Parts: sequence; structure tokens; C-alpha cells
Amino acid sequence: MEVKIFETIMLFCFGFAWPFSIYKIWKTKTSAGKSMFFLCIILLGYISGIFFKIYGALDEVIFLYILNATLVTVDIVLTLKYRKSNEVDKSFQQA
Repeated sequence: MEVKIFETIMLFCFGFAWPFSIYKIWKTKTSAGKSMFFLCIILLGYISGIFFKIYGALDEVIFLYILNATLVTVDIVLTLKYRKSNEVDKSFQQA
């Protein structure tokens, strides 16, 4: 049995959640409850997986690593955007 099927399933399952996270932050326009530390650790893990595939065991699973890293990057960008936007909104409310 090819063990990369398990890696593929793992990456698919992890990656399945990111579109929902992106959709939620896009619709609510708030970054409440998001941890930048967590998102950065996850992104670092995907980047490490990409480097492993490039320098160690290149196969088609690399595309799932790239897709997931891209989705996490989008989530990070939206989190930063709406965190800044929410901070500006709060400063106007306090004034």
C-alpha cells in the first residue's frame, strides 16, 4: 500500500476547513477569535512540507501543500485587514 494516500487524506482534511474560515471572516468582516500565532505556525508547517517535497520526496502531493499554504495566507491577510479595520472602528467609537 502507498503511504502517501494517508498524507493526501491528512492534507485534504486539514485543507477542507480553510475555505470555511476564509468565508466566515469575509462575511463577518471581523477577525475576532483569530490567532495570528496559530495561523503562522500552520503556514510554517505547510512551507516545511513544501520544502520537504522539493528536496526530499517530490510527488503530486506537493500541490495540496501549496493549496493549503495559499489558503492559510489568504486567511492571514484577511485577519490582518479586518483586525486593523476593527481597531480603527473601535477608536472612532471611543472618540
